Amino acid sequence: MNFITIQEALDKKKGEVSLRGWVYRERKQKEVIFIVLRDASNIIQCVVKKDKVSKKEWDGANKILIESSVELEGTLKEDKRAPTNYELQVSKLNIIHLAEKFPITKDQSPEFLLDIRHLSLRSRKLTNVLKVRSTVFKAIHDYFRSLGYYEYHSPCFTPNAAEGGSTLFKVNYFGKEVYLTQTWQLYAEAGIFALEKIYTIAPSFRAEKSKTSRHLTEYWHAEVETAWQHFPELLDLAEGLIKYIVKTVLKENKKELELLGRDIKKLEPVINKKFPRIKYEDALKILKDKAKMIIPYGKDMRTGEEDALSKLYDIPIFITHYPKEIKAFYMKEDDKDKNVVLGSDLVAPEGYGEIIGASERETDLKELIRKLKAQGEDPERYSWYLDTRRYGSVPHAGFGLGVERVIAWVCGLDNIKDAIPFPRTMLRYKP
Repeated sequence: MNFITIQEALDKKKGEVSLRGWVYRERKQKEVIFIVLRDASNIIQCVVKKDKVSKKEWDGANKILIESSVELEGTLKEDKRAPTNYELQVSKLNIIHLAEKFPITKDQSPEFLLDIRHLSLRSRKLTNVLKVRSTVFKAIHDYFRSLGYYEYHSPCFTPNAAEGGSTLFKVNYFGKEVYLTQTWQLYAEAGIFALEKIYTIAPSFRAEKSKTSRHLTEYWHAEVETAWQHFPELLDLAEGLIKYIVKTVLKENKKELELLGRDIKKLEPVINKKFPRIKYEDALKILKDKAKMIIPYGKDMRTGEEDALSKLYDIPIFITHYPKEIKAFYMKEDDKDKNVVLGSDLVAPEGYGEIIGASERETDLKELIRKLKAQGEDPERYSWYLDTRRYGSVPHAGFGLGVERVIAWVCGLDNIKDAIPFPRTMLRYKP
């Protein structure tokens, strides 16, 4: 048999074809058996008639259960009643494997489906999400490569904290205590002195004791670091990446988004509008005036504040110039206002939260040491990192993008756990 995909068969619309895949649905009658076949590309209804196949094939078809794997040959026929408007009139049936009774039935809880994610991963919903996910990763690579960036990698084991010690996973490294990386950043700042423009997509780990619908303990992090770059150019780079991702997904995954029930019109403004850049102080005023939320100056923005702001815009918004006390030691102070840093969070619309954290980096060695001490860190533990300011320090900037948060937003998912094949959270480490 010369097999083609189900989508290729649907595009062909007529003629004899050979298909293979898994039984998505099955319904048995006395003289006819209906099989909805699925593969990675789509689904199609297949009709097995008792008088059109051999007795062996008919007896085998009667034993078929959901997720059995089969090879089918037959003739395509248009039928508007079928799930994808065409069906296969089966002339030959070859059973590859008869599945046992599948444990997934209708109306099962999300937690149960996560418990058997190795099987629920086959659902049409997750299949379509994973296709969008693949496109998002491709778009990130294409965007940075098109701008002359080199792909660069940092270690996953690290002796240092970069985003706060409370979210570090400790690891026994041959009797020494090290951590799973929170970000590539410190090692990326070393890399720019060789390559100048670098990016990565790699796992990051945060031991956040959070049960929200937007947190993972292991997630994929798209990060970039650029020598000779200042804050405004950094925000331009971040905005360009989001626009490119959304544009690419709309071009390549419109069918998947429609099957996921995503309102594509909510994504279209992202491509065409300039993202607002709102200073932290002004964001507090907006929240007070338009959302009746009074946030004291110096408080970091959390889920509630981000959601309230995001509802006022139909595109992502940059919140910039945070008070330096609530941001990381490596963020550069604003020369015009030493109380704030040249840092930004990009908040997605529709309540999907922060998707990018960005900043220009502090280049002054003495200032870095002062900030480390102020945050209770021992500068000696960062001696290798501080060397980057001793030998040829230059202005530079970078950001990190949470890939699963972007996927959840683009797909319109209720929970970030569906944006990754096997989610890891505070309560979930298997399968």
